[in-house]
Amino acid sequence: MLLLPETLTLREARDTLRLLKVALEQEGDTDVIVDASALERFDSSALAVLLECRRLAQAWGKRFAMRSLPHQLAELARVYGITELLPAAETPAA
Repeated sequence: MLLLPETLTLREARDTLRLLKVALEQEGDTDVIVDASALERFDSSALAVLLECRRLAQAWGKRFAMRSLPHQLAELARVYGITELLPAAETPAA
């Protein structure tokens, strides 16, 4: 599972993407789940980072999903028409 930082704005986007790419390359699972539960401050750059992670995961034959996407970021994705590109990870049955 890949973890997003507390802040992901244009200022942090390049470094965050670099770190996520390294983690993605080391991820052994065929499912890549990005956990956004720590994300508190963000702008549309966060969507760009997530879309690039998705693209990389798919290029390496992995499935991509999101966990705990903040409501405001999900709403921003809806406004941009990319909601389906950031699918929610399935919650394991209890």
